[in-house]
Amino acid sequence: MVLISGKGLLVGCLGLAVLAFGGVLAPAAAGSWEEERAAAVAAYQAGDYGTAAERLQAAIKYAERLGPKNPRLAASLNDLGMTYFRQGRYAAAEPLHRRALELRERMHGPDHPDVAASLNDLAFLLVVRGRYAEAEPLHKRALAIREKTFGPEHPEVATSLNNMGSLYLEQERFAEAEELYQRALGIVEDKLGAEHAYTVASLNNLAALYDEQGRFGDAEGLYQRALGAAEKSLGPSHPQVAASLNNLALHYDQQGKFDEAEPLYRKSLGITRKTLGAEHPDVAASLEHLAVLYTAQKRYKEAEALHRQVLDIRRKTLGQEHPLIAQSLNHYANMLIQTGRMAEAQQTQLLAASIRARNVEVNLPKAMESKDPKRRAVHLLKTKN
Repeated sequence: MVLISGKGLLVGCLGLAVLAFGGVLAPAAAGSWEEERAAAVAAYQAGDYGTAAERLQAAIKYAERLGPKNPRLAASLNDLGMTYFRQGRYAAAEPLHRRALELRERMHGPDHPDVAASLNDLAFLLVVRGRYAEAEPLHKRALAIREKTFGPEHPEVATSLNNMGSLYLEQERFAEAEELYQRALGIVEDKLGAEHAYTVASLNNLAALYDEQGRFGDAEGLYQRALGAAEKSLGPSHPQVAASLNNLALHYDQQGKFDEAEPLYRKSLGITRKTLGAEHPDVAASLEHLAVLYTAQKRYKEAEALHRQVLDIRRKTLGQEHPLIAQSLNHYANMLIQTGRMAEAQQTQLLAASIRARNVEVNLPKAMESKDPKRRAVHLLKTKN
């Protein structure tokens, strides 16, 4: 699965639903697993994670009637885990992924590709929770299964290579991450073509690594390649094009090239609104990037309006306690400080701190915020069930 992400900031245009719930659904019979899952897919893709979770809970009840050896149960558990993940409910997501993994190991044995997919998804969650030592052996095991099953040059192997590379990027193990990213890029480019979605993601992965190292010249060429490939293969109004535009904008933004970044942000935002709807979480992410840019340019009135939109969308779609709410509040507080509204800024910072504290207590040891909170690069690949 292609996931648009920053170092911990999971707000991608492609999002989990593209392949996690993947494939073409069969026509759904009324009052069935298929009906509930189809409704969950629609809600998830619309950014309505609360409804998606409710429908997946119903799907799990149907699947449980079929017994633990029916693959629908593991798939539904995995999907619900991913939905909770997007809601910031990491503690609730983890046991679902672990149960799905256990069921798949019982059904298929320890070396089945479905087991590799569950290992991958669990490791992905652990990385976001900052539990790198636990995640690494799971990624290595998934990679070994895929290499044994498919051979060393298969796109599924590239998925694991990308995810391990992203783990190493989080740990600033840059040389190891680069080796894995380059190998993954070579595989998908050779096997899937220069314009495939996974190739675009791999190009962005490597570019993000170079940006982290300050190798801006190397990064820019890769971002440009990724954008060109996405536009050519998917057309100018696809969410993946919006993601690539956003990544290139961020690349310019972090170098202080605001005049180059702004039109790319705006174009990305326009595509995202058109394709995903005005209140999708990815729209909030795009608005926030523009708001932070406007703050840097001292365009405070424009920035404040966007910050308020971001908070409205995220509270509605993600809930009041999601880690991204804390991130948005901190961005807003920074703007308030710059405009001399210190009392408001302090109240906003306290609210953000309380959300972070509650998440640390019940969810994860590391809040889901990037070292550079504006960072939003394509760097994680997940798999279909």
